Amino acid sequence: MFRVMAGGTDWTREKAAASLNPSQVGTTLVQLSERWPAKARPLRHLIEQFALGEAALLHLLAVSSICATRLTRNPEILLWLCQPEVCLASRRYAEMFSELRALAGDSIAQQDFAALRFWKGREMTRVALRELANVAPLEETTGELSQIAEICIRRVFEHWDSELRKHHGSPMAEFAILGLGKLGGSELNHSSDVDLLFLYSEEGQLTPHISYHEFFNRLGKRILETFSTPHPAGSLFRIDLRLRPEGSAGPLARSLESMENYYAGFGETWERLALIKARGIAGSREVAYEFLRQHQPFIYPKSTSPDLLDEIASIKHRIERDIVGTEKLERDVKLGRGGIRDIEFIVQTLQLIHGARHPFLQEPSMLKALRALRELDLLPSNEVLTLDNTYRFLRRVEHRLQIEAEQQTHVVPRDAEALRHLALSLRFSSSEDFTAALHERMRAVRPIFQRIISKTPATRTEAPHGTDLEIFHDQKRAAKAFSDLAQGATGFHIAPRTRQIFSKLRPILIGWLTKTADPDATLNQFVRFVEAYGLRSLFFELLVENPRLLELFMKTLDASRFAGELLIRRPQLLEDITRDPAFHQPRSVAENLRRLDLSGADANNLDPIRAYRQRQLLRIILCEVLGLISPAETFAELSDLAEACLLFTTRALGNEQLTIIALGKFGGREISYGADLDVLFVGDDNRGAQKLMIAMTQSTTEGNIWAVDARLRPEGENGPLVCSIETYQWYYRNRAQPWELQALTRARAVTGPLQSDFMQIAKTAWRRAGHNP
Repeated sequence: MFRVMAGGTDWTREKAAASLNPSQVGTTLVQLSERWPAKARPLRHLIEQFALGEAALLHLLAVSSICATRLTRNPEILLWLCQPEVCLASRRYAEMFSELRALAGDSIAQQDFAALRFWKGREMTRVALRELANVAPLEETTGELSQIAEICIRRVFEHWDSELRKHHGSPMAEFAILGLGKLGGSELNHSSDVDLLFLYSEEGQLTPHISYHEFFNRLGKRILETFSTPHPAGSLFRIDLRLRPEGSAGPLARSLESMENYYAGFGETWERLALIKARGIAGSREVAYEFLRQHQPFIYPKSTSPDLLDEIASIKHRIERDIVGTEKLERDVKLGRGGIRDIEFIVQTLQLIHGARHPFLQEPSMLKALRALRELDLLPSNEVLTLDNTYRFLRRVEHRLQIEAEQQTHVVPRDAEALRHLALSLRFSSSEDFTAALHERMRAVRPIFQRIISKTPATRTEAPHGTDLEIFHDQKRAAKAFSDLAQGATGFHIAPRTRQIFSKLRPILIGWLTKTADPDATLNQFVRFVEAYGLRSLFFELLVENPRLLELFMKTLDASRFAGELLIRRPQLLEDITRDPAFHQPRSVAENLRRLDLSGADANNLDPIRAYRQRQLLRIILCEVLGLISPAETFAELSDLAEACLLFTTRALGNEQLTIIALGKFGGREISYGADLDVLFVGDDNRGAQKLMIAMTQSTTEGNIWAVDARLRPEGENGPLVCSIETYQWYYRNRAQPWELQALTRARAVTGPLQSDFMQIAKTAWRRAGHNP
């Protein structure tokens, strides 16, 4: 049993001792007593007269450490919770939304959405309290958790939408956010990822430099950044956008037309399953409705593939093998054998098969769809009852595991004390009783899954440990890599056609791997690129039909790990570059500047420069790998690219009066991959030079522009960043070391009004040094 906390008053020790977790409850009550508002009703009276009952409150403190922490940090939450209208009844969306508006007013974004974060934590505590007190059924709990997430998403979206429209103007298009997965089905748990889809109504041009596509993707990026930013006031929700077309490799937001083209040409079974739960949650309801109307024939086809059931069984088999593992199969209530995912797959598969003929089945809620299957006699009543009861039981267990600290866990612990605590929190008398009930229910589900979907896991194309794998140092890992390429990442479906295309690609791929210096490392990068690319069927077909592209790709991965990592981060670069008929032609400083002028970059948005630099780096690497340019030409191209990026950024920031001198390899136009740019700044604009240094070196999701090094200036890091022409003249005449004068032999003017003055000083200084060794 848990240790009773030492210290505290008699009443706190008495109440802690009677709880499930005396130590945690005792500590919480003592901390609450110390921080309790002086003018509030006494804490002891509030607990003993708590509207839901003293036992309900103490049970919350015993079971959930995160809720206990929220209450001790903000005792006013407990004062709010004790109100009967707050804790005794469920809450609708409108009630929650209006209360948030009253709490935050029009300053929702102040202090990085601190009020929204506080409100979210307060509501999560209320939902946990009611669930643990057994006064809220599962549908109410998951529905309210989903409402909390929807409101958070809506308020963040509305703020950034308004801000971007103020800055850039308003596109003549509408934006919508669709919830998928548990959010789409109003089935969120206490620590769910929030699966979203961003879309907009149509393409267009907002300004000469910003398209609707760019505007709405910036909007999506701002929303994502807000939700992923940690904050002392608490987290929001973990947003997951990987279910979008092309996964992580695709844009954050697409137009309705782009969505339609993707799903019509490339949509696969797992994407149909995902879209069954799609539901508009923020933004334009009309756009959300139009998306669902357009894709109804895709989600609910009139006829399904003969391989459908094997495909779904294969997905589940890989989840159990690669994610869960044998040791956790009986303890993972979500992904294990007979767990929540089995039940969801049963229901969604039947929706997929019968949904076109029975619109009543076109329902994102799993429990409602399950009832519809019974009413349509598509599933026997006894099996429906088994699935319904087991689903509710497993969700209760999952919620207890997550309520403790709002961590994303769904595995029943092996530790005896932790298991006992879980069993008691679920009102079981012992661990043994709980474990028996868990296993009985999960074992009742698997036969239904096997009857409907597949009696055995789908046959899989495994890469044999044959002679073609002898080139690899780690043959077991290589075999798994080839299996993953053929079958797809765990949890995702690969269509039979994709597997057929890969069977053609496999021997060609191994042939090229045989020619590489490190087949293991090259294969690893190839697999990672395919996962990042997303549309593997299209990519495999592209490689099979274009042997030259495959040769280029494999040579690039073999020759440059840097290029491989660049491609994995930006897989679209491969097509962007190779589709350019002039990609092998050298780019001068002037040509690079011309292209940068067309990029839309400005002082408020330097990302297009960063993206351009990444594309050109890869282009130069490809040209070198193909033998189209010599090493000397590579250095010259890199130097011209660096100079253009530096010049364009200088002008974008309005630093035309700043004179910049190149030194070292940059001065000699001999920089290599990853090299810094050695520069000197001449003039009196120290602040402008600092802004330029920050802009050049700052990294975003697009990388940085270029690392700049100004340490060759007078007095090095101890000297001012920018020096006047007189300072340089005096320094090189009186204080400069021989190596500093030697460095001037590679000085080259880049930009600025004092170029010729400095170059004359530099020429005089190194000539003097040559005459006076």
